[in-house]
Amino acid sequence: MINQPQRPRWIQYALAFCAGVFLMNLVPHFLMGITGHYFPTPFADPPGEGLSNPVTNVLWASINLVLGLVLAHFSRVARFKIMWLPLGLGALLMAFYLASYFGGLGLW
Repeated sequence: MINQPQRPRWIQYALAFCAGVFLMNLVPHFLMGITGHYFPTPFADPPGEGLSNPVTNVLWASINLVLGLVLAHFSRVARFKIMWLPLGLGALLMAFYLASYFGGLGLW
């Protein structure tokens, strides 16, 4: 009997999408943190609107990186090439959301 490759389950698509969201969210926090700029995080007061120091932003970026990689691992992105589509979609939608959200805060 020939071993047929398994197909991804719906939960793996959802995990890949969420991985893309977390991986995209790390980008602005990491960049602002390593360049020494204050930027909103969930740890600020008020959360998501107040400014956090650069170290907190790098910490938040690191948390997003770990969560994104764990979700990508469990979605089996490395095994199923099709899983790159929901991951990319999650990242793209998060990029548009972040641009809209942080643009509306008038940070610059």
